[in-house]
Amino acid sequence: MGEKSSSQYPRAAVIYHPHKVDVTALREAFTTQQRQSGWAETLWYETTAADAGQTQTRHAIEAGADVVVAVGGDGTVRAVAEALRGTGIPLGLVPQGTGNLLARNIDIPLGDLTDSAARVFTGVNRPLDLGIMTVVRENGDSTEHVFLVLAGVGLDAAAIKATQSKLKKRVGWLAYVDGGIRAIIEQKPLRVKYRFDDRPRGVLSAYSIMIGNCGLMPGGVLLIPEAKPDDGLLDFVALRPQGWFSWLKIWRTIGWENGVLRKTKTGRKIIDLTNDTKSVTYLTGKRFDLSLEQPEEVQLDGDEFGTAVAVHGGVDPGALVVRVSPGSGA
Repeated sequence: MGEKSSSQYPRAAVIYHPHKVDVTALREAFTTQQRQSGWAETLWYETTAADAGQTQTRHAIEAGADVVVAVGGDGTVRAVAEALRGTGIPLGLVPQGTGNLLARNIDIPLGDLTDSAARVFTGVNRPLDLGIMTVVRENGDSTEHVFLVLAGVGLDAAAIKATQSKLKKRVGWLAYVDGGIRAIIEQKPLRVKYRFDDRPRGVLSAYSIMIGNCGLMPGGVLLIPEAKPDDGLLDFVALRPQGWFSWLKIWRTIGWENGVLRKTKTGRKIIDLTNDTKSVTYLTGKRFDLSLEQPEEVQLDGDEFGTAVAVHGGVDPGALVVRVSPGSGA
């Protein structure tokens, strides 16, 4: 981890995406909170097109940072978290992206630089799990990555690839609806050989298979109702529509049943779970292994990761520590 800073005071390091934040306002907010809290001068590192934050985070660790702050979108947060995995050094969040998936799932407020800076210097630490996925390419090459919220193969990844960047800048997360509709029209079901934990191997036909560490998506969509980011488990979701009418059942499940009925005891009694299993299948486990009949698109936390012929991995319990507000359920 490198030598600790010689300063007797704690020190924060900020890893920021230069095109997603008002850097002047960000520096002012951090300088004010840093001085009020009696911390040493904050370290500043800018991400680049070639490096979303992993290298900068390693430099911050070597410089003795006591907390490393990710300022940007989900890609920046994922990159910083990947470098912080297992170090015990807390991750601070200043959400500035389109989805802000992790922040939404752990109730970190969006859009207030002062509040975000204060949380870095005065907050408390909360251990979270990390999802780990090895992506195997058609040529046999493989790379390992982390995800904090959701990884997927198939339709969801194709929708992200189809999302227009200009539209995303104009309308935010709603741009994914446009990409999703175009992907549904073009996408064909995947044939997947799968195994979860020590269960018997099986074969599945699905439009999308997603592995979740958290359950809430942009727009308040509760994709995985039982997912918790600190339970040592991953949640697997397979979308298996049989025609256009089945897509309506899927959106009913995700939007009405998951988003409304499951939130109350009475609502959960109303849900007919036997209908869920026909179009939306849920499983829970610690390890997964998926082999694909042909190369398919892969996404991690809303970023496209190209195509793969297989993905495998699992959960790393408590591998990431996140700085949250006092009293927020940490």
